[in-house]
Amino acid sequence: MYFIDVQGTLISDSDKSPIEGSVEFISYLNEENIPYMIVTNNTKKASYDFYEYLVSIGFDISFDKYLDPLMLLETRVDKSAVAAYGAPEFLKTLESMEYSFDFVKPKTVLIAIKEDFNSEEYAQIIDFLLAGATLVGMHETSIYVKNNKRYPGVGAILKLLEFATSVSYDVVGKPSSAFYEKALKKLQEQETKAKYDSITMISDDVKGDLGGAKELGMKTIFVTSGKYKTAQEIVPLLEENLKPDLVYKNMQEIMEKI
Repeated sequence: MYFIDVQGTLISDSDKSPIEGSVEFISYLNEENIPYMIVTNNTKKASYDFYEYLVSIGFDISFDKYLDPLMLLETRVDKSAVAAYGAPEFLKTLESMEYSFDFVKPKTVLIAIKEDFNSEEYAQIIDFLLAGATLVGMHETSIYVKNNKRYPGVGAILKLLEFATSVSYDVVGKPSSAFYEKALKKLQEQETKAKYDSITMISDDVKGDLGGAKELGMKTIFVTSGKYKTAQEIVPLLEENLKPDLVYKNMQEIMEKI
């Protein structure tokens, strides 16, 4: 059984096209009736829109096998008085979900990915947090990749703000236990006996995805088709208990090893 990441794992960070072997891997799981969940930290597009995009580029996935943070957001963050930071697409999605923005006295500071955070935004966020706002991240990715450049991910920004203010934070998407618990419950609709120790998590984010999965007892596969160019860039620096069980170049290489 599998939990499978999307960006950098199934689709390319550069042009959002399928990575070698990824469409075939999903087809193989379908043909063999192997239970799986697509677990993505997508926040730019509305959930069903992103799901439909994946289908449009060749992935044979049913929506009941798809989960992203936006699908949990309404149960985790109140819709009123939110100071939201992220890409324009993310802010538009929040508006469509009827979240109301407040950049004067917000109840919640909500952080999503944005490659051009600036010092003025950080100053504003710090003031909000020190005034009592809660801090929530849409996910806890380590690195964000765009145009072949690597930026601090939401997880890195949350750590920065926590260090600056001593305000702890909550996470909606991966690798929060709440997100993985929701994914597990959906997987159990396919296989009632599914447990964390029977699941393998596949992702290019060895810190933001696989570390949390490992702590819950999942097996982990790290693919170097996304955030990291080689395993040597990051794996030797990890704590021993968080190192991935297996490392492959991409989904094609996983297919060849099955």
